[in-house]
Amino acid sequence: MPTLIEPTTAVHRSFLAAWDELGPEEERWMGAHALDEDWTRAQAEDPAEFARLVDRIRSESDERTELPPGLVHQTVLWFTDGDEWLGRLSIRHELTPALLELGGHIGYVVRPSARRQGHATAMLTQSLPRAAELGIDPALLTCDTGHDTSRKVIEAAGGELEDERHGKLRFWVPTRLS
Repeated sequence: MPTLIEPTTAVHRSFLAAWDELGPEEERWMGAHALDEDWTRAQAEDPAEFARLVDRIRSESDERTELPPGLVHQTVLWFTDGDEWLGRLSIRHELTPALLELGGHIGYVVRPSARRQGHATAMLTQSLPRAAELGIDPALLTCDTGHDTSRKVIEAAGGELEDERHGKLRFWVPTRLS
């Protein structure tokens, strides 16, 4: 059964395959800019470099890690089924003004070959207790106004629409069970 896990080198092969499936506009979800360091697909192919990338991604959640200006600490989780990398989810620990308007606390992506199988809904649902542990309740999630699939995922997790800003729908999702 697919589950959210801490980033690990155990999924190296399928991580690279997923990277190949994503277009340039989604490449950032692979950690290609972890801690403001640019990573290439070719660089991530090397097992030692991939291990370094995993360590960098994991360090983003550590409050002692110094971040470049404009970035916030985030917990990155990978959605996997055994050693198969299916997607990535980020829980941002706080909101900057830009994240409050456009980004939100939680963002996620599912690799193209694994889409339309309920993985986004499962990822988001599994992430809510983690967000609550971080003191986030409720969590802000956003999606493009015309992205009905994302809207349904957010609503399925209990998201309540607040408003639309700059072409983004803004939802508040409770993270704690009542």
